[in-house]
Amino acid sequence: MLKGNIHNFPNKSQTSFGDKNMKTNINMNPRTDLAIETRESLATRTRKEISGVEMTVEQDKDLGVTVTWVEITDEAGAEAMGKPIGNYITLESDVMKENDPEAHEEIVKILARKLGRLHNLPEDATILVIGLGNRHVTPDALGPKVCDKLLVTRHLADVPLDVQGELRSLCAIAPGVMGITGIETAEIAKGIVEKIKPDLIIAIDALAARRTSRINATIQISDAGINPGAGMGNKRTPINKSSMGVPVIAVGVPTAYIMQNGKVMNRTWQTLHLPNGCANHFLHDLLRLRH
Repeated sequence: MLKGNIHNFPNKSQTSFGDKNMKTNINMNPRTDLAIETRESLATRTRKEISGVEMTVEQDKDLGVTVTWVEITDEAGAEAMGKPIGNYITLESDVMKENDPEAHEEIVKILARKLGRLHNLPEDATILVIGLGNRHVTPDALGPKVCDKLLVTRHLADVPLDVQGELRSLCAIAPGVMGITGIETAEIAKGIVEKIKPDLIIAIDALAARRTSRINATIQISDAGINPGAGMGNKRTPINKSSMGVPVIAVGVPTAYIMQNGKVMNRTWQTLHLPNGCANHFLHDLLRLRH
């Protein structure tokens, strides 16, 4: 029997996603961090194509990998989806839960190709990774734990190129949560960005999903940025290109399950008996080499 913590969402409130003028009622559009699930819900309810939202699906039957690309193209689509205009790529595979390094490497390559399509970086670009979440709460600790495992290289700028090899200039920060620091994550991120001037931000966070099958078996990447704390109904300053002044790619893995009554049950790596930190290794490998 799975065990987990349960949290209540506000029953009669509205939550914003990066745009103060764009709001969606939680009762009308049940909460999820995955664009694919929001699109599935709308398609089931309306039984017609959604204006301003396009979707394509690719499958690799040998690996058992499904890649779904949801693109929100205009304000009508953004309002319907309750998410900002942008691209949302979801990769799903049960292989992520298994101890299969060779299969994991293939999945990493697929993710790398998709990341390259979202933003094409020059080889001398600097990447800032922001690990969002609370490292003291297991289902929310994905971002900080990924930062712990990254090989940061920005401080090696003076090392000869033959020693640097194929490594990008990479730096990372796990800023914690406002309940601990008293500072909004976006404020910390903005200060760092103004100082080191990265070419790209990759924000990593734990997500919430409606299907238990997607817990720890799904990775979503998006060029629309991210709202820290949005999974728990918190309104925080978004981390996106508009607020940071540089492109932002959000990378997330669902670690919590949203029940139909709007409550969130945390289903962690331990309670699911999955290899501990499996998703962390994916993201570490993804950022390790130039692609």
